[in-house]
Amino acid sequence: MRRKNGGAKGARVVKGPGPTPVAAISSATTPLSSALPSTYTSEAEHDINDEVAKLQIGALTLNNSTSNQRKPKREKPQPFRFLDLPSELRLKVYDYHFVNIGHVLDLDYDNHKRIHQKLAILRSCRTIYQEASYLFYSTHPVRIFPTTPGRFFKTKKPLLARMKPNQRSFLTSLELRLGPGWSSPPRGWVVNPALGLSDCVNVTRITVYVECDPGNDFFKGFRQPDNFYERFSKSLLTSVLDEMPWVGRIEFEAWPNVKKSGALMRGLIEVVKSRGLKILWGKERGWTDAEEVEPQPALDLNAPLLLEHGNPGIMVVV
Repeated sequence: MRRKNGGAKGARVVKGPGPTPVAAISSATTPLSSALPSTYTSEAEHDINDEVAKLQIGALTLNNSTSNQRKPKREKPQPFRFLDLPSELRLKVYDYHFVNIGHVLDLDYDNHKRIHQKLAILRSCRTIYQEASYLFYSTHPVRIFPTTPGRFFKTKKPLLARMKPNQRSFLTSLELRLGPGWSSPPRGWVVNPALGLSDCVNVTRITVYVECDPGNDFFKGFRQPDNFYERFSKSLLTSVLDEMPWVGRIEFEAWPNVKKSGALMRGLIEVVKSRGLKILWGKERGWTDAEEVEPQPALDLNAPLLLEHGNPGIMVVV
């Protein structure tokens, strides 16, 4: 009988290249830590992933430029709303705007440079028109009759007559200038309803400015007889006050060659006192309620010196 190879005791079994038996794998000892990665994430790996997610890797790399990201649009600056300012501040702005246009308003050749360009602000809106108009006309006196040489001096329509009634109602002071045309006053110097004095209801002061007094000896031989200009000036001031009975103050101002004690000034002061109006004196002339002090005559050092010689009635020129 043949002996089976697998049945002999002590026979040597040669392992082939085949798979390892299951018994051998199961009998092997399992290590404490496996070298293969686990399919389940540990707590340490969770912490690392959270930290990495928090990092802004794109902001730290040079390749990822900001051009790939849309920049936030800048909001356009909103224009400043002038009417949001309090009315007191708006009036201050108007005051600065109308600076350097002159003190007294009158017909003049350069008004388009000094005044008309400034008045363009009145075309902004109704509110600015009302506020700026009030400040402009209430702070600038208007000359009743023009004194600028040329065609304005002889015009029949002074500035006051060219203004609108609401503009005249804003006025608080007027100026009556006397002296120009002392030999032949212009025909337009007439007080009539067209002049618009009845609309000047807020005028409380009239400045009477005298440029020259024809009663001075300097005008002797040129002036008209019988105190013509003195009577004309008194009549003109009387007509103005008749149209404006609410005026309570009259301010007198004059050039240095005008004397307070002259015939012209005495006649004007008499008209004001007869109505019981308050008299004010301008700073330019420096008059007061006291009598005018005549200046001392200047001493001529080049004049010949006269001395008495013996007889008191005989004078010797040295």
